Amino acid sequence: MSALTTAARPAEDTGPRVGGARAVLALARFEARQLLLSIPVVIAFVAYIAWIVWRTRDSWDGYPALQDADRATQGGPLLVGLAVLLHANAAVLRSGRHGTEGQFAVLAVAPWRRTAAHALSVLPAVLLTAVCVGGQFAWEAAKAGAVGDGSPAELLVGPLTVLLFGVLGVLLARVLRSPAGAPLLVACLLFTLVLGTGPDSTDGLSWLSPVVVEGGGAESLPSDLLGRPAAWHALYLAGVASCVGFVAVLAAGGRGAAVRAGVALTLAVAVAGGILQARGAAPSPELTAARDRASVSPEKEQTCVERGRSTYCAFPEWVARTGTWADVVDRVQSLAGGAAHDQRLVVRQRIDARYGLGGDTAIPALTAPHQVTVGTAWGGNRVPEFSTAVAAVLVAGSEEAGSTLCDGRMVTVMWLSLSWQDDPMSALRRVRLDDSVEGSAVVLSPTDPLTMQEGPTDVVRQLLEKPDPGVAERVKAHWAELTSPGVTTAEAARLLGVTVPEKADSCED
Repeated sequence: MSALTTAARPAEDTGPRVGGARAVLALARFEARQLLLSIPVVIAFVAYIAWIVWRTRDSWDGYPALQDADRATQGGPLLVGLAVLLHANAAVLRSGRHGTEGQFAVLAVAPWRRTAAHALSVLPAVLLTAVCVGGQFAWEAAKAGAVGDGSPAELLVGPLTVLLFGVLGVLLARVLRSPAGAPLLVACLLFTLVLGTGPDSTDGLSWLSPVVVEGGGAESLPSDLLGRPAAWHALYLAGVASCVGFVAVLAAGGRGAAVRAGVALTLAVAVAGGILQARGAAPSPELTAARDRASVSPEKEQTCVERGRSTYCAFPEWVARTGTWADVVDRVQSLAGGAAHDQRLVVRQRIDARYGLGGDTAIPALTAPHQVTVGTAWGGNRVPEFSTAVAAVLVAGSEEAGSTLCDGRMVTVMWLSLSWQDDPMSALRRVRLDDSVEGSAVVLSPTDPLTMQEGPTDVVRQLLEKPDPGVAERVKAHWAELTSPGVTTAEAARLLGVTVPEKADSCED
C-alpha cells in the first residue's frame, strides 16, 4: 500500500533526451500556426498590408529616393510586433490558464524546451514581415521616378523588431506569470515608440530604440551623406533579440552549456553592436566635411549634362532625373519671348546637408544670372515650385531679382509657370503657401519665396480659368513691356486682353 500512496517526485530535467529536438520543432510548428492564425496577429498583418498599399501607391508623388524609402519600411512592423508579443506571451501562459501545467511534467519536453519552441514559433511571422518589407521597397524601386540606393541593413530593422517583440513576450511570460504583464509592456512600448519624442538621433542613446526616426527636412540627401550606423544597428537588434530568447530559455530552467554560451555570445554581439552604433551616430570629421562641400560647393560633387539649350548639374544619384527637369524648362521657355526664349540656363541641384536628415534650412536664392535651383524632391508641389523659379529667372534675370518682384511682372512669371500644366488652377493653389487663389499670398520656390499680390492674382486667375490661345502670342509680342521693371499689373492686364484689376500694385502688401 505504501508504494501506492507515496507521492511521485517532480520530474527533473536530466539533460538531453532522445527526440528532444524533434519535439521542439514539432511544437514550434504548431505554435507558429496558432500565432499566424490568431485574431490579433491576422488583424495586425491586414492593417500592415493595407498601410503599405495606401502609403506606397502615391508616396513621394511617384519620385522616391530609395535611401529614404528603406527607412519608411520600419514603422509598419511595429504594429505586427506588438500583436506577436501579445500572442507569444499568451501562448506561454496558456497551460497556466487552463490548469494543465502539471500534465506537462510527465512529457518528454521540459519547460525550457517548450520555451525554446515558443521563441522559434515567432520566426514565421518575422519571415512574413520580411516579405512585406521587401514588397514595399520593391514597389518603390519599380517606380519610374525612383532614384538612389537602399540599405539592406535598414530593411532588416522591421523584421528584427518583430523578432525582438516576440521573444520579449516569451521572456515576460517566464519571469512574470501574470496575463496583465504583456498589455502593460505594450502600453509602455506604445508610449515610448509612438508618443515619446526621444533624444536627438546623433545621441547614441536614441539608437537603443528598435526604430530610430530621422527626418523632418523636406529634401532627401545623397546616400553617402546620411551618416546612419544602420549596419551596426541591425547587428545590435539581432544580438538583443537573440539574447532575450536565450535568457527566456535560461529562465525556464535550461542550464546546459549551449544555453549559457548562447546567452554570453548574443550578449556580446548586442553590446558590441550598441557601442559601435553609438560611435557611428555622431558625424565623423570626414562626413562633416563632405556635407559642407555638398552644401557650400555642390559643383565639386556633381555631374553636369547638356540637354537642349541648358546645362543640368546634379548629384550622381539624381542625374537620371535631369531629363524630367529639362522637360519643365523647355515647356516654360517655349512660352517666353525675346531673348529669354533661347536663353541658356544652368539648372543646379542644391541642398543643405550640414545638419543631417533633421535639418530643414532654407536655401538662399542664387545671385548669378540665368541659374536656377532645383532640390532633391520632385513631383506634386515641387513641379510648380520649380517652374516658377525658372519663369522668375527668365523674367527677372536671376533668382535673387525674381524673389523681390512686386509689380506686373508677377503676372508674366506665374503665367509662364502654370499655363502649360495639366490643371493650371490646381497648380496655382498648390504653389501658394495658403492654398488660395484669391488675394495676396507667398509663392513657394526651391529658394527664397516670391510675393503675389491681389492684383496679379486676379489677372492670373482670369488667364488660367478661361485659357485664350491668343495669350501666348500676346506674351511674345509684348515681351519687352511685360518684363520691363516697373510695369504695372493694370498695364499687363491690358496687354494680355483681360479685365484690369481694381486693386493697384503696392509693394507694402
